[in-house]
Amino acid sequence: MKIALMDSGIGLLAATAAVRRLRPDADLVLSLDPDGMPWGPRTPQDLTARALAVAEAAAAHRPDVLIVGCNTATVHALPALRARLEPAVPVVGTVPAIKPAAAGGGPVAIWATPATTGSPYQRDLIRDFADGVSVTEVPCWGLAEAVEHADESAIDAAVDAAAALTPDEVTTVVLGCTHYELVAERIRAAVQQPGTPPLVLHGSAGAVAAQALRRLGADPAPGAPVTGTVTVLLSGREGALPEPALAYAEGRLLRTVSPAS
Repeated sequence: MKIALMDSGIGLLAATAAVRRLRPDADLVLSLDPDGMPWGPRTPQDLTARALAVAEAAAAHRPDVLIVGCNTATVHALPALRARLEPAVPVVGTVPAIKPAAAGGGPVAIWATPATTGSPYQRDLIRDFADGVSVTEVPCWGLAEAVEHADESAIDAAVDAAAALTPDEVTTVVLGCTHYELVAERIRAAVQQPGTPPLVLHGSAGAVAAQALRRLGADPAPGAPVTGTVTVLLSGREGALPEPALAYAEGRLLRTVSPAS
């Protein structure tokens, strides 16, 4: 089994780690775009072109499924990616976990990039899945970039700024950017109010990994032998994970699998 994941940067680590835990025997192809990152400020047309190039680099390694480990790329490029690759390679997108978060009753905060916050896409998800639930959209200025570079002081500053925009009564936070899942516990600590029930965080990595296996008709096998290889593509070139990836548990987990030959 070979599973590919794509993103502009290391935001794909959360979904990669979830796949790794479910199927430690699966070969992984991680396709990043350091030459074109960040994708967020790009026009939808430009972003789609970058995403298609990154996806095709991954597809050249003949994966059984491709996970788009990026909310922004899913918003703008998923139809084009599916048109280009399916049915030969099923494509699984990443959608903010607004539906399960709203099921808890709220109040809910959605932490997302400034480009996604207030976007028609996110507003449609709120309308469709969170009707009647109090929802606050929180723009997280600079947080994805800080996580990408493992810049500790910048992460702290961005988390603190977003926490200041989050109402005290919020019981649930949706992590609406895959990078944020890498610092989930720091977000929890910043938002949790003293004397209140534990804050509920909703990421997408686990659901995306499970959906990829479903698209393959494969079952989870967390006890399988650790035999999977890892191939890293950097704007189409074979390379190694960026050094900041090893600052996170999800990145260090990948060092325990065999390197690709």
